[in-house]
Amino acid sequence: MTDRGAGTAPLLAVEKALSEGWVAAAQAGDHSAFAALYRETQPKLLRYAAVLVGQDAEDVTAEAWLQIARDLHRFSGDLDSFRGWSATIVRHRAMDHLRAGARRPVTPVEMSLLLDTPADTDTESAAVERSSTSAALALIATLPREQAEAVLLRAVVGLDAASAGKVLGKRAGAVRVAAHRGLKTLAGRLDEQQPLSRGNDMDRRRDVTTSSALALEGLRCDVDE
Repeated sequence: MTDRGAGTAPLLAVEKALSEGWVAAAQAGDHSAFAALYRETQPKLLRYAAVLVGQDAEDVTAEAWLQIARDLHRFSGDLDSFRGWSATIVRHRAMDHLRAGARRPVTPVEMSLLLDTPADTDTESAAVERSSTSAALALIATLPREQAEAVLLRAVVGLDAASAGKVLGKRAGAVRVAAHRGLKTLAGRLDEQQPLSRGNDMDRRRDVTTSSALALEGLRCDVDE
């Protein structure tokens, strides 16, 4: 049996090696390294914030990046630690935003803010991917906040259970349980939606793409790191 992960392992190793020095370089004043950190991290943070504060996600992450830039010299850790640190800052800014009473009705953020589409990307494929991502975020937003945040931090931001627990102030085991319950609920809701799309090929492809993405994310959340 072919190991599906075998082909991607070398590529992931190269990407990790290339990105390991970003944080230190950015702390030393390398603007291109800081830009690389932003490009790698911002889309994930924006999706996380979108479920917390809806259409105000861009404002919240902008405030968070101001703090990240200001306090980066105090940070200590690698790229994975930076993801957790930046997610914590975004969460604090989001909670401040909600406490200040500035919350508007939670609606999905415009997909142009959530996904960067290269110019040579196939238009139809891009449309399916954008729609499926939007649908996934909208579904995650319907979960209880504890479950939604656990799913987002593990499957979207890419944190392990321990790091996600630090962001949320919870134990790793509690995060795993919340993520598992959230993904189980999402899987049930996606199954309920499937029959509604049978009359349209594009909708059917969109649902399949969303289901596949969530299934893969669920596998990641079940890994005991």
